Amino acid sequence: MNTDAIRTVLVYALPVLFAITLHEAAHGFVARRLGDPTAAEAGRVSLNPLRHIDPVGTVLMPLLLYFATKGAFVIGYARPVPVNWSRLGHPKRDMVWVAFAGPLSNLVQALVWAVAGVAMLGTGVSEPFFLLMAQAGVLVNLVMFAFNLVPVPPLDGGRILVGLLPLQAARVVARLEPYGFFLVLALVIAGAVADFWMAPIVEASLQLIAAVLPSLTDLMNLQ
Repeated sequence: MNTDAIRTVLVYALPVLFAITLHEAAHGFVARRLGDPTAAEAGRVSLNPLRHIDPVGTVLMPLLLYFATKGAFVIGYARPVPVNWSRLGHPKRDMVWVAFAGPLSNLVQALVWAVAGVAMLGTGVSEPFFLLMAQAGVLVNLVMFAFNLVPVPPLDGGRILVGLLPLQAARVVARLEPYGFFLVLALVIAGAVADFWMAPIVEASLQLIAAVLPSLTDLMNLQ
């Protein structure tokens, strides 16, 4: 493992940890507010990352893919938060809010990291490690925001779609869930997810944040 690879792992470690932890906790928090305490009872409405990390999906798989592809392809997953949809006050409608809570938490985190990075630039902080960490925080969270909105269950976007569609169409889409991971993986490998879904969403999000924080461009251009 060379020095650049080690630095990249260290720069991304904290943003990834926060991104995953808050994403999963947000699902459980909103589910509890809407009537389902399942995640809370399982201890998953927590800021303790150990409650959300899957050793294989969160740590081993992303690291192996990162080094095997030289950073070109990385994918992973956390332990899914348990939600009993039937315990929600209005299951079909509330499913949308529970599912969207995770990606929304990532969008908020991207904004927080952007503010932190721009503030460091504005106050003359020149330590590249912290500036690059802020940059990584913006990118990681926008990528998670966009990826999780892919409208294929069991991703959050798929569950949002099921909640929004008329009942008959929703049932058809919901039946894809057992095969959803393989379908998404195939789309990722084919480049369709990155090129036609994630890239436009990430770019639009960056432009929106930059409209409020013009110095974001300087932060994102750091090497």
